[in-house]
Amino acid sequence: METVTKSMASLHTSTDAQAASAHINPVDLYRHSISESLAPITGKPASEIFERLAWTQTFDKGDLGLPVPALRIQGKKPGDLATELAEKFPESDLVGKPMANGTFLQFYFKPEPLAKLVIPSILKNKSKFGTNDKLGLRDVSDLSSKKTIIVEFSSPNIAKPFHAGHLRSTIIGGFLANLYEAAGWRVLRINYLGDWGRQYGLLANAFEMYGSEEKLERDPIGHLFDIYVEINKLSKPEEDLIKELKEEMKQAGEHKKNTTDLEKRIAGLEAESVNEKARQYFKKLENGDKDALATWTRFRDLSIERYNKTYARLNIHFDVYSGESQVEKSRMDLAVEQLNTSGLSENSKGAIIVDLTKSKDKNIKKLGKALVKKTDGSSLYLTRDIGEAVKRYELYHFDKMLYVISSQQDMHVAQLFKILELMGNNEISEKCQHVNFGMVQGMSTRRGTVKFLDDILHDVGEKMHEVMKANEKKYEQVGDPEHTADTLGITAVMVQDMKGKRINDYEFSLERMTSFEGDTGPYLQYAHARLCSITRKAGLTPKDLDSANLSLLNETHAINLVRALSSWPDVVQNTLKTLEPTTILTYLFKMTHMLSSSYDVLQVVGSEPEIKKARMALYEATRQVLNNGMRLLGLNPVER
Repeated sequence: METVTKSMASLHTSTDAQAASAHINPVDLYRHSISESLAPITGKPASEIFERLAWTQTFDKGDLGLPVPALRIQGKKPGDLATELAEKFPESDLVGKPMANGTFLQFYFKPEPLAKLVIPSILKNKSKFGTNDKLGLRDVSDLSSKKTIIVEFSSPNIAKPFHAGHLRSTIIGGFLANLYEAAGWRVLRINYLGDWGRQYGLLANAFEMYGSEEKLERDPIGHLFDIYVEINKLSKPEEDLIKELKEEMKQAGEHKKNTTDLEKRIAGLEAESVNEKARQYFKKLENGDKDALATWTRFRDLSIERYNKTYARLNIHFDVYSGESQVEKSRMDLAVEQLNTSGLSENSKGAIIVDLTKSKDKNIKKLGKALVKKTDGSSLYLTRDIGEAVKRYELYHFDKMLYVISSQQDMHVAQLFKILELMGNNEISEKCQHVNFGMVQGMSTRRGTVKFLDDILHDVGEKMHEVMKANEKKYEQVGDPEHTADTLGITAVMVQDMKGKRINDYEFSLERMTSFEGDTGPYLQYAHARLCSITRKAGLTPKDLDSANLSLLNETHAINLVRALSSWPDVVQNTLKTLEPTTILTYLFKMTHMLSSSYDVLQVVGSEPEIKKARMALYEATRQVLNNGMRLLGLNPVER
């Protein structure tokens, strides 16, 4: 706030800095000034004009744009009105004369006041610049009145591969949690594990047959997966034979042949099968058998411990490890009972379903039929998910809950939200949002198909190390090349995942993601490391930068870089609407491209002392915004 007030005082402007909340977003000061100037000309309230002033995609269209038709002024054509408003707009210390372009008014910020406002604001607020931590408050005057958001993401299945869907959910969910935290929300990160079901009977039996204590301690996830594969090899021929005999029995029945022997044989095979033994073991688990629960708890705890190490590499942590096992049977039974008493569910050939196709509302009708209970009486995901949603609301009283789940589950999630609403749980369903995403194509390691996230990160780190070694001179300057290669590799994976719109599928490409050229993770890291290098070589102190004469930044490259920096808070604000990591990434790439074309023009080392200070202040502000953006995405910026 002090920075803004000082800057504004030096500009001799009458605009009220506080009203424009410029300590959070300097561009709001310009919105405020423009709105106040246009209000008497248009007859519209300044607050209404303020809301209509939008940032532009390219600088040739101005720094802010006003779509004149949005003002809804009667009696004049929008194009003529735009021209008239441009002519009548008064002289301003902050903006030049606006330009009318069709039905748009384009406003261009005056470079000197902008630099004097934006750069000191960034240097003062540092990691806080661009974010508004009051957005998550119920009452802006009470810092303890934070709203609560739950972000459910990652959610792998224990003892199964950490596939591409889990990877995307982990990266996107981690980003969204950071975004809401920066906006002042109380964020609860929940990992809803696939940790229950018949496969745990299979797993326990597999451990008795093939398990190794040593391997379990060393690599729990890998070992459990390996023995799970082994026992499935054993069960598959049994299942195939039973299926074959059932088909034989069906055909015999159709020809009115005696099937008694076949029935006995099938019953005997089923009773002795690996799957039946797994079912029996899982029944012991459900019935609370102490030994069975102890084994299951151990597998789960060891897996979580291992996951935590991997998540830490991605700058991700969880507040709660929930899972299918944590939803009490009583909650699922209650959900089934409520669906029945409310008349939502019905019997269909022995199964219980909710038939949404019977609705008169076409939006509900297209949600189809949702299966609640199978013919054998076992509950399905839907009842479990209803029970879990209600439980979370009771425990945390959340204001919003995001489910970061792939688009393949669109129908299931839409059914869940709608059925929660129809059951009378509107206060829960209206707070839930599905953040979906497309698939990753061709994700495999050098050794074949992907099993685990660690495999992917190991491979990308190795590849990154090779790329770094290709530039011997730079490689020698890196203190811990292997650690840096690992960081760059993780950045490469995460940036490739977040670069496009969430809903789009993308091709997993080791070659493309590990390149230092083009819009890649390594390119962003290189831009940050280069700015750090300039800082080291310049040898200036923060006090030097604070006293810099920013009016010396008059080159086009410098002016455009300041314009880009000024729009960062708007980018963050817009991202809270889009929930798209690419909104942040597109901005960072655009800014770093501007930066790389500035180095030859805006040299620091060897320049006149005052010019050196001004340019270094600009570069330090740029590094800070780049760092802020990368950290919001969950990346670790490197310095060398």
